[in-house]
Amino acid sequence: MVNKVKRVLIGRPMKSKEIEGEKLGKLKALAILSSDALSSVAYGTEQILLVLMAAGFSALWYSIPISFAVLGLLFILILSYRQTIFSYPSGGGAYIVAMDNLGRSTGLLAGGSLLVDYILTVAVSSSAGTDAIISAFPVLHDHRVLIALIMITLLTLMNLRGVTESASVLAVPVYLFVIAIFVLIGSGVVKYAMGGIHAATPEVEATVSNISLFLLLKAFSSGCSALTGVEAVSNAIPNFKKPAAHNAAATLAMMGVILCTMFIGISLLAYWYGIKPDPQATVVSQIAESTFGRGTLYYVIQGITALILFLAANTAYSAFPLLAFMLAKDKYMPHAFMVRGDRLGFSNGIIFLGVTSALLVIGFGGNTESLIPLYAVGVFIPFTLSQLGMMIRWLKLKPKGWVLRLAINTVGMLTTLGITLIFVITKFSHVWVVFIFLPLVMFLFFQIHRHYQNIAQQLRISVDVEKPVMKGSTIVVPVAGITRVVMNSLGYAKSLTDNVVAVYVGFDDEEIKRMEQKWAEWNPGVRLITLRSSFRSIVRPIMKFIDTVEWKTSETDHITVLIPQFITRHWWQNMLHNQSSLVLRAYLYNHKDVVIATVPFHLQK
Repeated sequence: MVNKVKRVLIGRPMKSKEIEGEKLGKLKALAILSSDALSSVAYGTEQILLVLMAAGFSALWYSIPISFAVLGLLFILILSYRQTIFSYPSGGGAYIVAMDNLGRSTGLLAGGSLLVDYILTVAVSSSAGTDAIISAFPVLHDHRVLIALIMITLLTLMNLRGVTESASVLAVPVYLFVIAIFVLIGSGVVKYAMGGIHAATPEVEATVSNISLFLLLKAFSSGCSALTGVEAVSNAIPNFKKPAAHNAAATLAMMGVILCTMFIGISLLAYWYGIKPDPQATVVSQIAESTFGRGTLYYVIQGITALILFLAANTAYSAFPLLAFMLAKDKYMPHAFMVRGDRLGFSNGIIFLGVTSALLVIGFGGNTESLIPLYAVGVFIPFTLSQLGMMIRWLKLKPKGWVLRLAINTVGMLTTLGITLIFVITKFSHVWVVFIFLPLVMFLFFQIHRHYQNIAQQLRISVDVEKPVMKGSTIVVPVAGITRVVMNSLGYAKSLTDNVVAVYVGFDDEEIKRMEQKWAEWNPGVRLITLRSSFRSIVRPIMKFIDTVEWKTSETDHITVLIPQFITRHWWQNMLHNQSSLVLRAYLYNHKDVVIATVPFHLQK
């Protein structure tokens, strides 16, 4: 039953040789890897306006120069990550760059920050998508967490079906969103040019008494939330068709052009329309309503915007499993993240991402405003470390044209570092948890790595010197009576060695005597040891007996506890029987010199 449900949800298993068919072309990659960056235009301008409103309505004209400054940083990041793509075509982005040029600790900081960023990407995208739905249908406000969780579940299942299939599904809404925003911008510009806008507009270069450089920098850093997701292409290069690096670079350039056009278009329309932040309606919602009214086009744009904000999380679903794979390969995360699932994706990473992001949404009550500062810090730390790592690379290698490359990365590093510091200073009450969580993540990385090193050291042998040690064998078979299950287990034990002993635990002398008489009549050729339990425990007397056997014979014999167990035909029938064998097995795991084996006997009815 479980397998049938699994097949329905994620599809048929795929052969390993089908992996090349799961690679992405530029158009599909743009849809699946750029959805986060492109969708950020739905809230990037709004974040700038929210900060500027602290200085009053007249300060909103600053959103235009701030938006151009954000685009300047985007241009630098695009150039920088193109260099990263060609320098590190195996993928990994900031983690690989920092690990290679700045050392292990810095690399793990970048890797941990990226993992946090991807988890927050899913949480923020699902929350922002929910906000877009609520803007159109306010009656759903009390169900925002449930809506976000449903979308996370659907995205998780979609990605478990494979990269190609999820990209094919996602390409349609992503490109519909791009078209819808361009239609909105075009229609809005035409309406403004024809004098169809009568809203109050902030006066350009108006004197604002309470504006400060600090407030402008804070607004700039908030607007840079629109740049999240830019690094995803450089992280996921292995997902591209060959030549992977060239396809990834082309995809990054296309994403930059589209994002630049949409972001500045929304910012200009928000200024021309005199849009102010409204907790009941997003900036895009207000622009669409001002342009088209609350008609069909308005609801189409809101629906597509909500959908793309949900689907923006898919960028994380593509990049997180690959990054987790690289960390696991370097022995900093559990090896389970290296396993490809039935559909050739890193399914454990996908599931882990879905679960952790769902917990975040629940913990923050689906509040996008609370999540975005955490989100931005999570992405700008890797931005900064990646730029710094590339600076060190150019200084070490000094290839042709390295001075210009160094200059690009230096400007990018200083800018992203400044934005990170602004976020930390201005929104410390929101982001303080990052400074607790990231060290814990790094500590966990080191502990996992130390564990794997210790395991390797203990398992490693000298093939020239160390050989298998031959010992005898003592098999202990716990029995609850004389049954076919016991007979089957004893037969198997005697086929391995003549040194077999059966152990029976009774609760009173009469019960023990009756068992000894039946055993003597049956005479299976195996000695029976009977133990009396004064406290009605089966496990404790058996454990004491095994301790005695282990103490006496462990140096000369391998000790095996062979546990008889019958297997019911239906899963629910297991609940009708006690599970003492499971308890015994759990206790025996602590005995390093005891081998635990189970002999199953399958019931027919």
